[in-house]
Amino acid sequence: MIDLRSDTVTKPCATMRKVMFEAEVGDDVTGDDPTINELERYTAELLGFEAAMFAPSGVQANLVALLSHCQRGDEYIVGQTAHTYLFEGGGAAVLGSIVPQPLDQEVDGTLDLNKVKSLIKPDDYHFAQTRLLCLENTTWGKVLPMQYLVDARAFCNENKLKLHLDGARIFNASVAMNIEPREIAKHFDSVSCCLSKGLGAPVGSVLVGSKALIKDARRWRKMLGGGMRQAGIVAAGGLYALKNNVERLADDHANARTLANKLSDIEGLNVDFDRLQTNMVFATVKPGQGPKLAAFLKERDIIVYPGDEFRLVTHLDISTDDLESVAKAFGEFDYS
Repeated sequence: MIDLRSDTVTKPCATMRKVMFEAEVGDDVTGDDPTINELERYTAELLGFEAAMFAPSGVQANLVALLSHCQRGDEYIVGQTAHTYLFEGGGAAVLGSIVPQPLDQEVDGTLDLNKVKSLIKPDDYHFAQTRLLCLENTTWGKVLPMQYLVDARAFCNENKLKLHLDGARIFNASVAMNIEPREIAKHFDSVSCCLSKGLGAPVGSVLVGSKALIKDARRWRKMLGGGMRQAGIVAAGGLYALKNNVERLADDHANARTLANKLSDIEGLNVDFDRLQTNMVFATVKPGQGPKLAAFLKERDIIVYPGDEFRLVTHLDISTDDLESVAKAFGEFDYS
């Protein structure tokens, strides 16, 4: 099967599996797992932070970040379609009593800082206290501009807000801009990064921040059931991914561009090149055609999420030959 639903569907390669099999392990809850410790040290250094904490999922990494930055009844400002708001089950509100204040993202994925300013609550006990601004990079495949990150940091300093980055695909962003990931991360108080998307590890994310923040995050992680024992087995996969699979993300970006070019020749399928910056291709069909096209593709061993807008995600398990097969299948569908 050619699975274009997400880069979360990648499977560990044989070398990664061997590294995981041979990983030295201990009890991570007591701080004794050497592979976890090395993963956290390496990631903190890579992103330019004092400390790091391994989490079983990106959702948990983001949640413990929000819980560490905010108290019950505090507010965080976030994009309307951001992962931390829309796709994480409302965890910050349900488990942390943290009030989300969403607003629409701009076309480039940023949050208009003037609009953010208007949403910061006054120091009045009628309102939740605004404590945190959350950004996402990449957001729907788009890379946040570097000048915007500079402006967002200055804005948060001026307004006494903390700044968290859902950096699930921060390495896609750094590769796309040909800069070190720490150049993105340095503008934030905390950053989460995912190991199990384009980097190809089977599970896990890492949260980075100050020593004080990560100390609080570990307490929250334990409370949420994320304290694992001999977790070095999965951490080894993440460490291998960080050391071997970051630069190759450029291949995924190139494959996305190739796929978009091939699909753009198909009448009835509209490819949005303005949104093509990393490893995601967005294409639309006539209203109501999406589910039929998805079923048509599945019969040809190609999996996509059904809908009249398709998000096609390239990753390390998608080859150039796969692109030919995908383009051929899309071209055989009747769009009339």
